[in-house]
Amino acid sequence: MTQRTLSIIKPDAVERNLQGAILKMIQDSGLKIVALKMLRLSKDEARGFYAVHSERPFFDSLTSYMSSGPIVVGILEGENCIEKYREIMGATNPEQAEEGTIRKTYALDIEKNSVHGSDAPETAREETAFFFSRMEVVG
Repeated sequence: MTQRTLSIIKPDAVERNLQGAILKMIQDSGLKIVALKMLRLSKDEARGFYAVHSERPFFDSLTSYMSSGPIVVGILEGENCIEKYREIMGATNPEQAEEGTIRKTYALDIEKNSVHGSDAPETAREETAFFFSRMEVVG
């Protein structure tokens, strides 16, 4: 089944100029990029995006980090895209990620883990709509 999912290249990876290398890993996996842009979230925008985690102890740290620098957001498309991208990203904790995954290769730690991806079709719809209008999506 063809799906779409959100991809975020987080501030730590953008700061280290890894967005090209990460996008290459995504494309080499067979996933198609149908929307892409760089932006910087305000703290309030980060809080809005991560509102589902608002009761978690890491919420303030996460939203501060995600608003600390530019990010690259994209919409990926492909067969079983959500699951496939999550496999390419690797485990949230880079110490537990498999060799060859984005997080094993580039993440600094569990918070600065370089990338984000949607975890389910409903989440993917909500998250892509947070960042992109229909006019910004090709395909």
